Amino acid sequence: MEPIHAARAWEELTREEILRLAPDALVVVPLGAIEQHGPFLPTGTDSLLSMHAVRLAADAAARAAGVNLLLAPFLRIGSSDHHLPFGGTISLPPATLLQVLTDAIRSMAHSGVRRVVLVNGHGGNTGICHAAAAAISTTSPISVAAVDYWEHGGDWTPEVPVPGHAGRWETALMLSLRADLVKAPVALAKAPGAREPGRGVYSAAIWKSIDGYTDRPDKARAQDGAATWDLVAAGLADRLVQLAEAM
Repeated sequence: MEPIHAARAWEELTREEILRLAPDALVVVPLGAIEQHGPFLPTGTDSLLSMHAVRLAADAAARAAGVNLLLAPFLRIGSSDHHLPFGGTISLPPATLLQVLTDAIRSMAHSGVRRVVLVNGHGGNTGICHAAAAAISTTSPISVAAVDYWEHGGDWTPEVPVPGHAGRWETALMLSLRADLVKAPVALAKAPGAREPGRGVYSAAIWKSIDGYTDRPDKARAQDGAATWDLVAAGLADRLVQLAEAM
């Protein structure tokens, strides 16, 4: 028997099913990026991680909140222009991504959608997601929330930025999820005194000086990634439940 409240993939449902479910459902849109992640992680890291976070949390959230979750088709390309010089990156300019998000979500109103949660997996998308949420809510009957999945990734040591970029935190998660896609990270060979970009700091020179990745990925361990996935799953599920009750 099909569960009363569950997570369902939008593209696997008929139009009649979507029209029936959408008005009361919470629509979850995972977002990621296709961008360089140093010489050892796959370019799809952000997309793989955010989609996995949603899959881990969705069914538990649906049961706990007593609502259906519709998992909308995944937008894998994000805004990653600052990584273009390294190669391997496919990016949308911020204005384009903002327009894509607002247009796509507004179109959901024709199916009766009223509540959408953007679950983001790439730092360069964060501001755009919040801007899209604000814009959509003022011109359509849809309420939109934006969250970064790593908000629920636990407290690591001060030397390990969360999420960082292709650093120890993301590498640990990838080793737990898809170790077959992870090349052996080498010890850092960064210039002495090289700075790493802080939150809200953008500089092509800084990214070049650290070879496009942060902190110490060579210290990442799969067991740390597995423990972090447990935290992400529980924390994101709780957040989706809170949003289902508040939106």
